[in-house]
Amino acid sequence: MIRCDFWEDLEVSDVMTIEDRYFYFFLLTNFRTTQIGIYKISPKKISSDTDLSIEKVHSLVDRFVNHHKLIRYNPATKEVAIKNWGKHNLNKGGKPMMDCIKSELKQVIDMSLIPFISEGIEKKEMRSLYDDYYNKNNVNQYSSNPIEEHTNQDSKSENLDENESVIISATEQDQQEKDNNSKAESDSNIKQLPQKQETKGVKEIVEFWDNNGFGVSNMNAKEQLLSWLDASNFSQPKKVILKALTIACANNKRKLNYVIGILKNWDHQSLRTVEEIDLYQEKQNKNQKQNTYNEKAGRAIPGEFVLDITAGEDG
Repeated sequence: MIRCDFWEDLEVSDVMTIEDRYFYFFLLTNFRTTQIGIYKISPKKISSDTDLSIEKVHSLVDRFVNHHKLIRYNPATKEVAIKNWGKHNLNKGGKPMMDCIKSELKQVIDMSLIPFISEGIEKKEMRSLYDDYYNKNNVNQYSSNPIEEHTNQDSKSENLDENESVIISATEQDQQEKDNNSKAESDSNIKQLPQKQETKGVKEIVEFWDNNGFGVSNMNAKEQLLSWLDASNFSQPKKVILKALTIACANNKRKLNYVIGILKNWDHQSLRTVEEIDLYQEKQNKNQKQNTYNEKAGRAIPGEFVLDITAGEDG
C-alpha cells in the first residue's frame, strides 16, 4: 500500500530523479512484496517487469543502496529490504498482521536485513516483533551459514564472520587458523561484500578477481559481476564468469567492462556452457587461420578455371 503523503516525502520529490521514483515505486508495490518489507527478487525479474535494461537495474540498485540508502540487497540470497517499509505500512497492528509478520520473518535468510527494517518502524509493538526475532535467532546464525545451506544443504559453511563466537574443537581451530592465514586477504574482501556471507560460487569468483589484479577494493564492480550468477541465461554461470575473467587476464584487460563485454558476446551467440564456448572459439580460430593462409597464398584461382596445357599448339 502507498499512502498519498508518499509523494510529499522530500527524499522522493526533491532528491530522486523520475527514474528513481519509478524504480522505488516498483520496489514498494510489485507482487513479490511481503508484510515485513523483505522479499526475494532478482535483477533479471526487475528488468523483465519494468522494461529497464539489466545494466540500468544494477545501477539503480547500487544508487539506492549507496546513495539514497533506502534499501539493502543481498545478491547471494536475492533478498531486498526496504528501509522505510515500516513507516508506510506498519502503523496499525492487530493479531492477524502480527501473526503474518512472525510467519514471514521465519522465511528470511539474511538475518542482517531484519534490524535494517526495524530501525524505521515507529510503532513499538511492531518493532519489538523484529527485534525479538532477530535477537533470538541471530545466535543460531553464527553456528552455521544459512545462505550456503539454502543453496546447498550438504555444504558446510566455509567462512566465519569476524564477530562470530563459535566453540570448535582444537583440531578444527588449528585448521581454521591455517585456512585463515592462507586466504586472509581474499576472505577479508569477501566479508566486505554487502551481507558478509556468500555462496561457494561467489567466493571463487571474488577470490579470482582479487588474486588476479582486477581491483581488491572495487566492491561495486564485483557486485555487478556477481549479479551475472543470477541475471543471465548461462546454464553454468560460475564457470562461464571464471572463463571470461581468465580471458581478460590473458589479454591483460583487467576491467569490468571488458569482462562484461565477453559475457554479453557469448550471451548474444546463445552460448550457454563452457563446452559450447570452447567449441565456438575453436571454430573461430580455425576460420581465422584459414583466412590468414588464403591471404598469404595470393589471389585464389576461380573454381571454374580449367588449365589446358595444349592450348596454342598445332596438332
